[in-house]
Amino acid sequence: METDIVVSIITPSYNRLDLIPETVNSVLSQNYKFFEYIIVDDGSTDGTLDWLRRVKDPRVKVLVHEEFKNLGQAASINKGISNASGKYVVILDSDDLLAPNILAEHARFMNDNRDVGMVYGQGYAIDAEGRVLYSLFAPDHYEDGDPNRLLLDCYIVSPGLCMFRKNIIEKVGSLEESFRAAQDHDFALRIAECSLIAYSGIPSFYYRKHDGAISVNGLETRWNNGLRILSRAVGRYPYKKTTVRKRRAVLEYRLGKVYWYNDRKGLAANHFFKAGFLDPIRAMRVILGLERNT
Repeated sequence: METDIVVSIITPSYNRLDLIPETVNSVLSQNYKFFEYIIVDDGSTDGTLDWLRRVKDPRVKVLVHEEFKNLGQAASINKGISNASGKYVVILDSDDLLAPNILAEHARFMNDNRDVGMVYGQGYAIDAEGRVLYSLFAPDHYEDGDPNRLLLDCYIVSPGLCMFRKNIIEKVGSLEESFRAAQDHDFALRIAECSLIAYSGIPSFYYRKHDGAISVNGLETRWNNGLRILSRAVGRYPYKKTTVRKRRAVLEYRLGKVYWYNDRKGLAANHFFKAGFLDPIRAMRVILGLERNT
């Protein structure tokens, strides 16, 4: 079987027994035959590991960390990548779904476009019952392959949209395990900096929207990690100064919002001032209500 493997699908799983059966089924029901499905249990305590071990399919490989530890999503994905046999890699969270036939479609795309290191397709946000809420990309979305655009806008919201060429992952390195948020953006940027990326437009992935909002601490970590990602990116690649300045302004503004709602008004004002100084035109548009303050 090993010689037939073209695609390795990797799922980091932690306490999602309510959802992972549907996720697993979305992979195993693909019409494409030449894949392995590596699921890395990240120290689940809700019976997920027992359920996974009862899945009777030779394509499924269940891995665990030493001493069944919980090491985080990035460490679990990295473990899966290091055990992957395929030349293409798909990363799918344990509460999301692959679209039907997408493995065949994207494997064909990668075979036909050997200079592309990553392809991504259309994605859809769904609710708890699986109902489609909205598409992730507008009908006129395009990919120009410019890392500046990806750095500024973070439009690839999940690696579940993507198929990666494994030799490109080996070139750029694995996910940053010290990040417990925003590691996906950092990973996609490193791919885009050294390889062509492409948008197929093919329905590829369903992203489950949860009712619970990210905690204040979670958002603070996310945006501070964003600043770390920006600093690292500038050290690797010749990004435009305007891109770097505008991205920093966005991150400063979002940190300001976190601190404002956490009743740390003085700290919030400092970040709002920095955001306005870095990108005064956009700041004025937000103040005048001409642009969403997201």
